[in-house]
This record gives sequence, C-alpha cells and structure tokens, in this order.
Amino acid sequence: LLEEDRAEKQSLKKLRTQADTLSFSDGCLQLNTKLPFLYGRQISLVQFSQVQRQTMLSVHSPSAKPSAVRLDSKTIICIWNIWEPSRPQKILVYESEVHCCCFSPGKATLVFAGTSVGSVVLWDLREHASAHYTLRIGENDWTLRHPTFSTDAVLAASGHMSSVSSVEAVPATVAEGLRPELPLFASDEESSGLSFQLASLDGNGVLNLWVVLELPKANDAGSHTDLGLRPGGKVKLLHSSTVLTASERSSTRDAKKTTLLQTLLLKFLPSDSNHFFIGTNMGLVNHVTSHGLKAPPKFYRPQVVGFRLVDVTSIDFSPFGEPIFLVGCGDGSVRLHTVLSEQPLMEWASSTAGQPVVSVQWAQTRPTVFCVLDAASYLHIWDLLEKDFEPVITEKIDADRVTAMAVFGDPAKQNTYSGISLATQSGKIEMQYFSKRFTVPESADLEKLQIMMQEAF
Repeated sequence: LLEEDRAEKQSLKKLRTQADTLSFSDGCLQLNTKLPFLYGRQISLVQFSQVQRQTMLSVHSPSAKPSAVRLDSKTIICIWNIWEPSRPQKILVYESEVHCCCFSPGKATLVFAGTSVGSVVLWDLREHASAHYTLRIGENDWTLRHPTFSTDAVLAASGHMSSVSSVEAVPATVAEGLRPELPLFASDEESSGLSFQLASLDGNGVLNLWVVLELPKANDAGSHTDLGLRPGGKVKLLHSSTVLTASERSSTRDAKKTTLLQTLLLKFLPSDSNHFFIGTNMGLVNHVTSHGLKAPPKFYRPQVVGFRLVDVTSIDFSPFGEPIFLVGCGDGSVRLHTVLSEQPLMEWASSTAGQPVVSVQWAQTRPTVFCVLDAASYLHIWDLLEKDFEPVITEKIDADRVTAMAVFGDPAKQNTYSGISLATQSGKIEMQYFSKRFTVPESADLEKLQIMMQEAF
C-alpha cells in the first residue's frame, strides 16, 4: 500500500528529472523486470485490463540463453499493478510459445492465451498460491502458476489445428445472440466477469467460440470428464460454435491468385459484437457477422485497388463510441476506417517511412490522438485536431528496440494518469505519462471526427 501510494504521488508530481523522459512525456516509471527468471527474455506483448485500468500483463518469450532458473523453454506472463512497480503480482507459466493474450471483460480475474501449438489456455488468478508450485530463487519465493484449463484435451474437431493468432473476450451482446439460454447477469458486480464467451482465431481462418464456465466447486482430484481442467481448478471452456471466416473470402476478385489467405487478428465491434473484424495477409480487413446476418461492406480495403500481399498487423477501435477504427499494416501504411464504408476515411501511406507497423492504438482520454509504433523503434503520436496529414511527434527510442506498446488511461476520467507502456527487446518495461497536451480532451475533438466521417459520404 505504501508503494502504491508513493507511485501515485510521484506520478502527480510528474518528476521530470529522469534522463529517459521522452518529449511527449511528463515523467516515467520503470517496472522491475530485473528478476532472475526474466533475464534475456524479449517482451512480445503488453496489454491492460479494460476495467481495472492499472492492471497490465506482459508476455516474456522463451529465452534463447540457458539461465540458472530452469524455465528457459517456457513462456512467462507477468501480471502487474502499475502502481506497484517493484514486482509482478502474479507469474503465469506456459510450456510453449504464447502468441496472444487477453483479460476477462469484467474484473481482471482470468487471463486467456492463444498458443503456437493451437491450444487456448486460461489462468484463474483467484486461485490460492498454495495450489501452485513455489520456486525459491535467492531470498525470494515465487509462485509459478500453470494454466487452470487448456483446450489441448478437447477433441480435434472443436480445437485449432494451427497456431492461434488472436483471443478476444466477446462483449456481452454476442452471447445474447449466440446462446439465448445462457443466463446473463444484470451487473458487473453480480457476474464477477464469468458470464461471457471467448473467441479464438487461428491462421487458417477458423474462429472458435467458447463459453467460459465456472464450476460450483473445485475438485482436488481433477475431473473425470474434462481432461483439460487442472486438479483444483474451477473455470473451464466449453466449445460453443465454429465459424469458418476465410473460406468465402478466397474468391474475392483481388485474390484470384492462389495465395493462401491467412487470418492474423480479430477484433469485435465494441457496440455490437455480432460483427467481427479480421485482419488478413492481403491488406484487407474482413467483416464477418455471426448467425447469418450479412452486413455490408464485406471487407475494408486500402485506397489503391489491386492484389497486394501486406499483413494487417494491428486494428484498434475508437474507445469513445464512434464506429471508426485504425488499421496498421506491414508496409508501414496506417488507415482510418468507418464501419460503414469499405474505402478508408484517411490513409497515410508513408508516415513510418515504409517500416512495418507493430501496433496502432487510440489514446484513452482524447478522441483524436493515437499512437503508432513501427519496427524501427520509432513512436509516432498523431493528433488529428492539430494535423491530419502527419504525426505531431515522431520519437526514435534509441537505447533499446521497443517490441510492444500499450496505451493506458481511463476515458471516463479526464485524469492525468494517461500514457503509454513501452516494452523492449532486452526485457524492460517503461511507463511514460503523456503531457497535458495529449490527455485533456477538447470539445473540437469529436467535431473533427464527425466532420471526417461526413466528408466520406
């Protein structure tokens, strides 16, 4: 508690003394990743909970160099409270490579991951430490949590046959449409986040929907019927349905060539999760609807028509309720789309000088601000209100290549705790707090977006 209090006060003081404070930033905080089991590990992903906005996960890839701690071949996921930077709250371990992760949609009590071997796994963070393996390293005891449930044991017909590229918790509206018999609770408090579905997508376009089910009580002897459930575990995944998302798309007029269409990532429309958006390796974002509702457009394309092999590397919907989303691509282009039109509202072809986009994310407290990270470790910050043709800030992060970023903040509070978490190749995580210019909303922000949307039609 003292540490949390101190971190908060420091953040309010906005200490500008650190040498590594960047030009857009009012101060920074480093999380302590100098832990024996994290040495030499690159961070492939950082992500925040949408509800507990100080809770973040970081995915540390298996290590190439053998270390004293025998966890090298395993992926480690750390759960952090960013106000307690001295150590992670929980340490999750998985046997092979983890490609994607997400938190449960209510409280951050569950973590889901999609893996390189095609399985979907979950950890229940409420489990008592005594149910897990404790490793003593130096003077500290660390509890290493193995998954509560894994779909490895689910029959092949309902699992994934190839690497899982995306896992997303389905917002509540889709559960009503797909499974009317599932009780949906009235409020977040009642549901404890366990009345929802999970979607997992693999590279071949197979989208599986799972019901997340909490059992009335755990059995320490394990389960006779469910081989994927860990003894003592209470939460499991039940396969609900499969949607083949790539098959109908291979006949689009651009894709006549016999290139294999790959599906790389999945996002749901926040306001209506019967609509899902799938990034492909052809620069297109496919628009798929569940249970037979066909809604135009079928896909969202770049301005230049023609067949191109370009990976869609990142998709992010506006957190302010507008039906718009950003798309980042492997050729360095960034597009702004409205859900209603297949052509982009805006397309910036050369903002990263051709470097692939690693991640594109909206700021959480200002509707016209977004961040783009490229593969050469440049961070580009856009403010469409100030300039809609180029970023307002482009910063090269020199010391160490940035491999992942996550933007944090609370759209409901116009507060100063808004910023960006940057993770590096050498395994550091730095929280940079945005200066006021990027955090305090202006009345013209939403007007600007509405004008852009009107101009398109």
